[in-house]
This record gives sequence, structure tokens and C-alpha cells, in this order.
Amino acid sequence: MKFEEILDLEERLSFDFFWKEVSLSDRGYGLIRDNTKDRNVASIASVGFGLSALPAGVERGWITRKSGEERAVKTLKSFLNNVESKEGFFVHFIDMIEGRRAYRSEVSVIDTALFLMGGLVAAEYFGGETSELFRTIYGRVNFPWYVNGERNCFYMGHNYERGFWGGWDRYAEQIIMYVLGAASPTCPTDPSLYYSFARDRGTYEELEVIHTYTGSLFTYQFSHAWIDFRKIRDRDGIDWFENSVRASLANWKYCSSEGKNYRTLHERSWGLTACDSPDGYRGDFGAPPSAKSNTAHRTDGTVPPCGALGSIVFVPGIVEETVKHYYENTPELWSEYGFLDAYNLDRNWVSDRVIGIDKGITLLMIENYRSGMIWELTMGSQFIKTGLERLGFSQR
Repeated sequence: MKFEEILDLEERLSFDFFWKEVSLSDRGYGLIRDNTKDRNVASIASVGFGLSALPAGVERGWITRKSGEERAVKTLKSFLNNVESKEGFFVHFIDMIEGRRAYRSEVSVIDTALFLMGGLVAAEYFGGETSELFRTIYGRVNFPWYVNGERNCFYMGHNYERGFWGGWDRYAEQIIMYVLGAASPTCPTDPSLYYSFARDRGTYEELEVIHTYTGSLFTYQFSHAWIDFRKIRDRDGIDWFENSVRASLANWKYCSSEGKNYRTLHERSWGLTACDSPDGYRGDFGAPPSAKSNTAHRTDGTVPPCGALGSIVFVPGIVEETVKHYYENTPELWSEYGFLDAYNLDRNWVSDRVIGIDKGITLLMIENYRSGMIWELTMGSQFIKTGLERLGFSQR
């Protein structure tokens, strides 16, 4: 099968996950499962990716415009009226039927941002009632409530039992939080929040990267799924797109070199990022450069296809060879929703599930690579234009 055909199939089957693994109950309508094994629990991040996927589904003929718009409207109504929230921020993990908190979960700033980006994309595409509902939901988010004024950063998380904890005090996947906060029509944050987090630089071989804590690839990908950083820089001249190109190359080089230690890792099987593993979900899989003098990253040889596919816009030639390898040489990775979450040859293990956020970054980045549509819809939003301007971004 040709590369373009594999991409089309993987994107369509990833879309099927978001279209089918959904609650149609009165209170929880539109809630999308976190993964295919935890049948009763949704993730608001999954919903954000699912809403973002609707325009691709319509434009590629997988669903009708009418059905896509109906899904968007009814989902946003559910979030407006039923899904549990505090100060406009939504609880990360939600019961699929009732729309209430699951797992003693946190009220999440990053996952709310991922949900909002999905609502924004749907609003830009469908307009009308979808746009009105999104504006109402967005306007209810009290962004300053989530800010630690003493440290001038967003708190890392908040739950009912312990209150706020931690802080987004270094670069990761969170740039969308600052753009949405700065652009808020009702409760904006100060633009200085964006410039307050640490931008630690490190190197791997010849590649200098403003690196994240564990060097996990999703942290260099998530904000880029929506915001097109290819032609903009902030007032300090930082080129975040080029930074993600370098981080992807560093990850590829590291995995290629680690083939001597792990059977799964080589130049056509790479992309260390948060994913399922033989020992459960791991958020610290990554590659150098990383924190603590390049020691904060971890690997046990587990590789998720979403790691490379999420970097298709950054290193397309390398990803092409990788995707063909996965499809042609690892049939055990294939499922009704395309690639399963991860595999590890040294442990003779293949994941038994797909995970919403991993399917989401795969789908959106494939669509951006093929058409740029998610980027175009996002960058056409007046909210995004306002947020980027207030943060000091400008054309190169």
C-alpha cells in the first residue's frame, strides 16, 4: 500500500474512534472515551480532539455536514449544561453517562484548553449555533482563577481535596493555554504569563532544543496541532516550529542509536512519547535533551505509532518510512481504529487499546500534513489572532 493510502486509512479509522466511542446519553452527550478499554470514562481532551476532527470527517466524506454540525451543537450544549466544571474549567475524566467526575479527577487547565481548541475549530467550521455555544462556554472560563499570582504561572492542577498544586513553570505542551487566556473576552490573563515559564536549552548531538522535562514528543506537538507556528515568532524571536523539528530529529536519532539496546527501536521505529506500556500508562517516555542534565527521559523500548505520526509535519520524510514499516512489518499493531497504541518487541507485548489523545494528535497532524485545514480554521479565528497579538507574536 502506498504511503498516502496508509495515511488516509489511518486518519479515517482514527476518526471512527471519535465518531463511535461516544456517549449519546441525555446528560453525557458527546463525551468521548479516554480509551477503548475503560468503557465508562471519558476524557475532555478526547472530546477536544474529536470536535476538531469533525471538519475533516465532513470534507473527506466520512460523515455529512448535517450530522457533523448536530454532533458539535449537542456536544457543546452538554458541556454548557451538564458536564462538571468549576470556574468554567472542566474535570479531566468524566463519567460517560452522567457527565460527572470520575477517578477523583482534577479540574484541569490543560485538558480544558484542549477541549476549547476543539470547540473553537468546530465553531470556525460550522458557524451559527456552534459558534454561539462555543463563545458562551469560552466566556465562562475564569482564567485568572487558575493563576498563581506569586509565581506568575498557571497552577499545574486543582482538585477538590487538595486545592491547587504545582505550576506550569517550564516549556511543555501548554502554549494554547496562554493564547486562550490572553484572548478571553471576559476573564483574560496578563500576557506576561507566557513569558514567565523557563525555556531551558539542551543539545543532543548537533541539535539544540528548548526542551521539555522528559523530552516526550507530545509536548512538542499538541499546541502545534492547532496553531500554525511555521510563519510566526514571539517577541523574543523564538521559532517554536523549528524547535519541534529539532526535537523530532533528536528523538529519531536517539531511537536509531538505541537499537543496540532495544529491538523495537531503530530508524524506522521511533517516537518516544507518553503512551501505554507493558507496565501501564507512562507519561515520562522521551528522549534527550531532557531535564536534570539529560537524565529525566525514560524508555523501556516501548514505541507508540502516534509519536512519529504526530511529527509528520516536522519531519515528513522520516515519518513516511516509519509509517510504511509499521503497516508492512507489524500487522499485530493494526485494529479497527488503525494502529494500536504501542508495542514492545523485547517484552513480546502489543497494547490492547487505542487512546483518544494519541489518536487525536495522529489525526490532526495527518490532516495538517495533507491539507493544512486544522491550522487554517484555527488561525482564522479572531480569538486566536487576538491572543497571539497580545502575546507579542508576529509574522517572520
